[in-house]
Amino acid sequence: MAERAVLAYSGGLDTSVAVKWIKEKYGYDIVTFTVDIGNVANLDAIRQKALDVGAVDAVVADAKEQFINDYVFPSLKADAIYEGEYSLATAIGRPLIAQLLVKVARETGAVAVAHGCTGKGNDQVRLDVGIGTLGPDLRIIAPAREWGMTREELIRYADENCIPVPVTKKSPYSIDENLWGRSIETGVLEDPWTEPPADVYAWTCDPSDAPDAPEYIEVEFEKGIPVKLNGVAMGGVQIIEHLHSIAGQHGVGRVDHIENRLVGIKSREIYEAPAATVLLKAHSALQNLVLTKDQLRFKQLVASQYADLIYNGLWFGGLRRNLAAYVDDTQEYVTGSARLKLHKGNCSVVGRKSPYSLYDLSLATYDKGDAFDQADSPGFIRLWGLPVRLQARQQRGAIGAD
Repeated sequence: MAERAVLAYSGGLDTSVAVKWIKEKYGYDIVTFTVDIGNVANLDAIRQKALDVGAVDAVVADAKEQFINDYVFPSLKADAIYEGEYSLATAIGRPLIAQLLVKVARETGAVAVAHGCTGKGNDQVRLDVGIGTLGPDLRIIAPAREWGMTREELIRYADENCIPVPVTKKSPYSIDENLWGRSIETGVLEDPWTEPPADVYAWTCDPSDAPDAPEYIEVEFEKGIPVKLNGVAMGGVQIIEHLHSIAGQHGVGRVDHIENRLVGIKSREIYEAPAATVLLKAHSALQNLVLTKDQLRFKQLVASQYADLIYNGLWFGGLRRNLAAYVDDTQEYVTGSARLKLHKGNCSVVGRKSPYSLYDLSLATYDKGDAFDQADSPGFIRLWGLPVRLQARQQRGAIGAD
């Protein structure tokens, strides 16, 4: 009996060819694994296709709830946005896929794990590092990095080996999607001067075609986690699916970004993330209400580091766990609601409230009821400015007074 390898299987040309290619090159029997994190229309059909192309077994799993609760929501609590633009949809899905690939390898007795990533992108790093961390004894195979075949050669290989690959109109773009967002690249998008064509977008309408009337929505959080939408309690997957539909109808969630890849090159990326855009803004607005200035400023540093760790495939490292513990502590009082206005591609926070709010109207108001004692200000200012005045007296040149 031949040894086994588990192949991350999408059902497309590359991974269908990989079933036969890995068997020929390495002698492994192939167990395919397909996971739905909001990107698979029919798991049963994918499973049957894998068996048809030669897999000895085909494992499928619906992991949408796990994806949202164990990966997406921790990144939401951290305010993780790569380079201020990318909400990390594809990146945050990769550690879960790596984790499940290793799990299936253990359950099936496989000695190797394979995936379809190329040698030019970020995903090869994320999967290799994740698999290598959780299953260091497992061999990692990446056929697309090795075989050097063009698309035409892949199709010919499939024909010669009776691999049933349906002939479909090939998209001019490379697309990856899951519940948290949709990533689009290549084709005409590789010219950063070219405006993205209309056919790039699938989840969001053109903002100019969006309804003329704005729509207001309310998101309620408990300890940094969204739990209600417009007053209705929902699970995480439900909230995200509803927000995709609502915000997408208003053209919210489009991103056109020149991104610095982990492998050292710049790439032009188009993202659609209606739900992520809304939830990240809502979370930030509520968080600003309940954390102090110092907490917020330090958390911004943590958010940037957290996003880099996700993007760079280091989810399972000790630093990410350390930061997650800090983030969880900051979310203790991030409970309350944010109200947002969706209009013509824009998502604006127009209200926020929390039982733990640090906003005190009696201190903030300039009207009747002002409780701020302005007589305290002169003494505060004298103490605040003391270091500057002392330096000015002793070191005139240090403040540019000469």
